[in-house]
Amino acid sequence: MFDDKVAFCYRGFIMKKVYRLVVTVKEIRGRCPVFKTGDNIFIESPKIVPEKTDALCVHALGSMLSMIVALSHGVSFKELGLAVEEGDTGYVQCLDPGPPHTPGGTVLFEIRREAIK
Repeated sequence: MFDDKVAFCYRGFIMKKVYRLVVTVKEIRGRCPVFKTGDNIFIESPKIVPEKTDALCVHALGSMLSMIVALSHGVSFKELGLAVEEGDTGYVQCLDPGPPHTPGGTVLFEIRREAIK
């Protein structure tokens, strides 16, 4: 039996390796009251690492929450529609559409996967 902390089943395959996700603010369109370009969110699934994380927003988290566990276990960014090519980097966007629809702004995030040693 696999330890549920290190095993993840995806499409019938058991994925044992676990990765850290580093989510970086790459671009802000409009005005974001939470993030600035270059801010990071560190995730070691299932937890967010608060002492390394610059800021956190529920709108941003909502855009990536459903994919965090899968990505942290090695599921392909390309297969999830977050990248054009295979690799350890993908992109998501904040749910706030920004002007002229809201007074805020939308944020483009890069999610980078790093092996946990």
